Amino acid sequence: MKSLSLKNVSKKNVKKIGFLVTLLLVMVGAFCLFSTFDTANGQGEIKVICNNKTLKFDVQPRIVDNYVFVPFRTVFEALDAQVTWDEKTGTIKAVSEQSVLEINLHENTAIIKGNKVTLSPKPIIENGQTLLPLRFVSEALYARVSWDGARKTVYIEKNKLPVVGSYQNLKKILESSETARREEYQITDNENVSGGAGAGAQVPASQDMSESRKSADYSTTNIQVEGVDEGDLIKTDGTYIYQLNNNRVVITRAVPAEKMAVTDIINFTAGEFSPQELYVDDKHMVVIGSSYDNRPMAKPGISEDIRIYPPMPRSQTVKAVIYDIRDKNKIKEIRVAELEGSYISSRKVGSLVYLTANKYLDYYRIMNGEESAALPIYRDSMLKDTDIKIPYQDICYFPGRPQPNYLLAAGLDLNHPDKEMKVAAFLGAGQNIYATADSLYAAVTGYQTGEKVAPELNTLVYKFTLDQGEVKFAAQGEVPGTILNQFSMDEHQGFFRIATTIGSTWRSGDTSKNNVYILDGKMKLAGKIEDIAPGERIYSARFIGDRGYMVTFKNVDPLFVLDLKDPRKPKILGALKIPGYSDYLHPYDENHIISFGKDTVELSQKDGQGKDAGTMAFYQGMKIALFDVSDVTHPVQKFQEIIGDRGTDSELLRNHKALLFSREKNLLAFPVTVMEIKNKNPNQSQNNFPDYGEFTFQGAYVYQLDLAKGFDLKGTITHLSQEDYTKAGLNWYSNAKNIERIIYIGDTLYTLSPGMIKANNLNNLTEIMSLEIPQ
Repeated sequence: MKSLSLKNVSKKNVKKIGFLVTLLLVMVGAFCLFSTFDTANGQGEIKVICNNKTLKFDVQPRIVDNYVFVPFRTVFEALDAQVTWDEKTGTIKAVSEQSVLEINLHENTAIIKGNKVTLSPKPIIENGQTLLPLRFVSEALYARVSWDGARKTVYIEKNKLPVVGSYQNLKKILESSETARREEYQITDNENVSGGAGAGAQVPASQDMSESRKSADYSTTNIQVEGVDEGDLIKTDGTYIYQLNNNRVVITRAVPAEKMAVTDIINFTAGEFSPQELYVDDKHMVVIGSSYDNRPMAKPGISEDIRIYPPMPRSQTVKAVIYDIRDKNKIKEIRVAELEGSYISSRKVGSLVYLTANKYLDYYRIMNGEESAALPIYRDSMLKDTDIKIPYQDICYFPGRPQPNYLLAAGLDLNHPDKEMKVAAFLGAGQNIYATADSLYAAVTGYQTGEKVAPELNTLVYKFTLDQGEVKFAAQGEVPGTILNQFSMDEHQGFFRIATTIGSTWRSGDTSKNNVYILDGKMKLAGKIEDIAPGERIYSARFIGDRGYMVTFKNVDPLFVLDLKDPRKPKILGALKIPGYSDYLHPYDENHIISFGKDTVELSQKDGQGKDAGTMAFYQGMKIALFDVSDVTHPVQKFQEIIGDRGTDSELLRNHKALLFSREKNLLAFPVTVMEIKNKNPNQSQNNFPDYGEFTFQGAYVYQLDLAKGFDLKGTITHLSQEDYTKAGLNWYSNAKNIERIIYIGDTLYTLSPGMIKANNLNNLTEIMSLEIPQ
């Protein structure tokens, strides 16, 4: 055998890889590694294109026994692998971010991340150069390879993640992950102010700073990122209102208001499909929800030694039903797309709709040989109505210890119904979603591991690019602590900002602290502020341009103003401490922030022996406030409004989409349930525990808001009759007449409940018409 020419092998030292994961396919036979290209031996130039770039070789590629051989160094470099050569042992070592490949030319063997295989076919050495099978070296470094026989062209696409590759490898990854998981313990910290109403609840949707469409005078869903729409219960196109209502879509002609009428009702079969959100544009309506497949499934074989049986399999999908709504008299279903799993969230950018789902993996059945439970599926009626399985080679996994789930992400182009849905599958999970027009971030709680006895919670963030309906992995980051919801995340000028809480506000020796981390485009740490408000936790956060706003709470409500202009040197500019807390922050303009939360009262407490046990904060009525942050070092609460007493609640405190706000119209409105204490005595409470109020109102509070006068209650609107209030007693629960959303079209304000749509004059709130919705 001729010796390998050193001039053709890079002598750079191999960089150490920080974190390698278990891989690659434990190949059943060498043929699994060296899949042949569908071509015959022949003459002519072989082209190799890697990531859209044509590679050039000193020795031309050739086909030998149906394998394409190439000088390996060129391919390694194209795949960003670093190469070393050990002349003594005859070993080539290539290291990429995802894999390590060692080839021993003396023994004709290869080791791929610890798995040793025999090289077949053997390498070719010609004119001092070593040629290897192209598919082998590419797939060993987790690149995808395809062959165009007609053009004699090989296409290589670099993967930024390792692939699962096979059923056996999936089992090895899951086994490794499960072993590590058993060494950890689950910590949950759903704390709240005593008797609180779930201030830290996650919301499934997103939000935008835009207040209304500029091209038409009607409100749109309150969203987080301008130009990135979020699904909601209610949508309008300026003439019609589309409402999810008791497993139906109710379509109402809303203009003119005095002639409102239900024009169509689309029913869904209960138990088979539960709609959750919808989107509407000029041409299409998209209804997204959960679908349950009642098809019989085979009963798994269970060992007689098992005393606790695993749950029976249940098929659930995220379904998107697409309608053509151009002719309101003939609304028709045109397409159905489904992803296996449970719904995480969705986004709509122009005509592109992106869906995300978590598919739980049945660990027991997969590890016991039931491969049918291993692959995720999707459906697209444009292709066929049957299940489409995603093959192992198309499933990537996140380095580390991936959770036993598949994260599925798909894109649909509504304007091109003939274009198939693009589905990406990842072994891992997502909990909160943040998206811009061209990036999507999925955050999931994980663990930091190391020398500590108890692992600490952290947040893994996966970044994806959105490209014409295709979701592609871009980078992965990790920060200490956990996030509250989607508003804990933001992207600005190529940097990702995220706010987290570490520790607990109630466990001794585990003092909570709050942090802001800034990651660069590769999701590497660029800057940070740590140890904010020890002993408290984040109740709300908002990033707006070069600033960040954070509200923490335990007994009082500090509002922190953060300077994020230099992402590598973020700093706290100022803070304001006031009673109460904020669940949601909304920008009024660049120098003013509106907050929505609860008022609080701090009361002294006694222990079981009657001794002083300090103080505790209790929530009271709903609080809205306007903060002036013109002087960033000294933020000021300019106005505030307290609604009701203890027990008062609003969906807005858990879901930003319940807010209607228009600065141009000085309009602020939201649904609220008001509880009030009659004959209130401020010095009276039960055992130092504040009293709850009695039910007095459910409906919409409508305010005028400006910087001169602050909050001016313009009026209230309810769908309840006087009889309903008389029957209510002390409490009030879910009812078909509970107002859920408020929108405006022109000079008309519309309030919507499952049982009614009411139109009022926007200027004076005079009722124009009430429309009962058929049940």
